[in-house]
Amino acid sequence: MTAALRKSKHGRLKATLLPIAVRRLRALAGLRESPKFLMIRLMGHIRRALLAAAKDLTTQGILAHPDDISFLRLDELHAIAAGETGDWQSRIQQRQQIYAREKQRRQIPHLFLSDGAAFYEGAAVSGDGDLNGTPVSPGVVEGVVHIVLDPHGAQLAPGEILVCPGTDPAWTPLFLAAGGLITEVGGLMTHGSVVAREYGIPAVVGVHQATNRLQTGQRIRLDGSNGQITLM
Repeated sequence: MTAALRKSKHGRLKATLLPIAVRRLRALAGLRESPKFLMIRLMGHIRRALLAAAKDLTTQGILAHPDDISFLRLDELHAIAAGETGDWQSRIQQRQQIYAREKQRRQIPHLFLSDGAAFYEGAAVSGDGDLNGTPVSPGVVEGVVHIVLDPHGAQLAPGEILVCPGTDPAWTPLFLAAGGLITEVGGLMTHGSVVAREYGIPAVVGVHQATNRLQTGQRIRLDGSNGQITLM
């Protein structure tokens, strides 16, 4: 590469700077993860401090359980700390009911607008496949569908095609065995798309109701180049 640079315009300068730039890149590239790492650690410290305070509030009878503090807003926590009285348990119970109801949702909106409108349909992709989505990681693979709604404790057999609502870092271990990826939401730069390209597995995202329209055990052909999914 250095020899090629020397033949280009300002080649001597470029060839001199290249080794320096490479050394700095190798030494400092890992630092890009430091802000997120430190933020997550800070969140952990805050959570432990809040749970410690919640234990005292439970002893005082303000909370029924230390974990209930997660259902109070920051201004409400300030009010409790200032000694204000309120029907905190009633608020917590109402929010717990909403939380339990929302956890039952099988379909995640593909797009939210600023006015609150939600769109569940995936991107329209022309083709002859039985299902279509947005291609985000190229390649074609045939395999057995494995639908996963919760990554904790889930296991994939090597080559199975992971079908899920969406992914975040907690899903990454499943990519080690997955032969392909299908998600109901996502885009070119969302977590699952990026990791799929890093692992070199085909992926299609934005497939409307994929976890309902596909079933574990089905054999499919997944084309991550054109977004087509064909039932075999």
